[in-house]
Amino acid sequence: MVVRMRRNRSQTAKRRSHHAIAGARLVKCECGTLHLPHRVCPSCGKYKGRVVVDVVAIKEREARRAKRKEREIGTIADTETRSDTEKTSA
Repeated sequence: MVVRMRRNRSQTAKRRSHHAIAGARLVKCECGTLHLPHRVCPSCGKYKGRVVVDVVAIKEREARRAKRKEREIGTIADTETRSDTEKTSA
């Protein structure tokens, strides 16, 4: 079957002229960083001038967790080396 009311290339291109991707609009926070509008600032945790997310506490918690994980990995490695030396000495 043939399309009866076919659009030509120029009409198709005119229709698609509005399909271009626009860049993200950013706003400047009080702290000076750029972030998306109507979102909490990822660096200071403020929204509309008020502190909504305590970013400092989150960073401290992540540091504690990373330190604990490193300690656990170290203890696991120590126990593995001990068991290896026990096997070779026996």
